[in-house]
Amino acid sequence: MKIVLLGDPVEHSRSPAIHNAAFEALGVDGEYTARRVDAAGMRSAVDEIRYGRLDGANVTMPHKELAFDLSDRVAQEALRAGAVNTLVRLRGEVWGHNTDVAGLGSILGSPGWAEDVPVLVLGTGGAAAGALVAVAGREVFISGRNAASATDLLKRTRIGGTVVPWGTGVDAAIVINATPLGMRGESLGAGIIEKAVGFLDLTYGAAPSPAVTESRGMGIAVADGRDVLVAQARFSFEIWTGIEAPVDVMRNAL
Repeated sequence: MKIVLLGDPVEHSRSPAIHNAAFEALGVDGEYTARRVDAAGMRSAVDEIRYGRLDGANVTMPHKELAFDLSDRVAQEALRAGAVNTLVRLRGEVWGHNTDVAGLGSILGSPGWAEDVPVLVLGTGGAAAGALVAVAGREVFISGRNAASATDLLKRTRIGGTVVPWGTGVDAAIVINATPLGMRGESLGAGIIEKAVGFLDLTYGAAPSPAVTESRGMGIAVADGRDVLVAQARFSFEIWTGIEAPVDVMRNAL
């Protein structure tokens, strides 16, 4: 079984370590590698899946919406998000899934995360789309550098929500960072984390982001990008293999 991670950047990714450890633990003859690609590279890789040279892929920033467009068929959660992070070959076709939705849902549904508070999603790309679908049914706010893009994303995902200006916090909300900010030590800006009751970061780098460090110092519920990675990796692994994922092995591989 050959699986590849597609995105830009991918050099920092721990996905190969996670999935290769899972393959080894379960005795699956599989190999997971990372490939930095542009849009043309994405199209080529999807063709490799379609014609059986690859069995599947994960897709990360900035190609989740392009992966949706390139899929022959998409699962329901990916259809609503308009974004795909997992590709698999099935009966000669490329199927697109969005395991960010299930992964985020599993984190937000775990102990310590309030269920009756608003959610502020930062970002307007494919990662933000998956986050919006994952929190459907809650009171939702969204913020992006381009307010029109934020409005459009709410319409495309059919999520009722409110657009707030970039850099604005929401009182007593869970903040989901679906932007690249923090991967290289960038701050989300003042006034966002200070008002939050929980913080969930979809990105990760060599060290915890300033927002993760600040949230932990406040004592609020926190999940960093590595937590999110394991949560969505579990569902991707099961889509590719049909085998229950060894979550503890994956977590330890980090």
